[in-house]
Amino acid sequence: MDYKKFLYEQKKREKQIKSKTTKVVVKEIRFGPQTDEHDYAFKKKHAEKFLKDGAKLKAFVFFKGRSIIYKDQGEILLLKLAQELEEFGKVEQLPKLESKKMIMMMSPKKTK
Repeated sequence: MDYKKFLYEQKKREKQIKSKTTKVVVKEIRFGPQTDEHDYAFKKKHAEKFLKDGAKLKAFVFFKGRSIIYKDQGEILLLKLAQELEEFGKVEQLPKLESKKMIMMMSPKKTK
């Protein structure tokens, strides 16, 4: 087997392996600690669509300035979202505070 044929076979194998891999898409949804009910419903609808499309969801509550005192409201908001989107995806990471953001990750449920 000559070298050119070897390179061709190697490229062919790499291309086949690459075609079988799936790209992970992460969509983000941002809330405030005191998000109104209508705004929450609107964003929840988008989150539902993202999970149905097979993308991971990164929901976070951003605390501006002194609003960090409402950490409990932010956590309640994210847990409520997780509970309502339970049929579309599962919680990968529970709400966790990182500096001024409380982050929660969800991944879509496998469809058969």
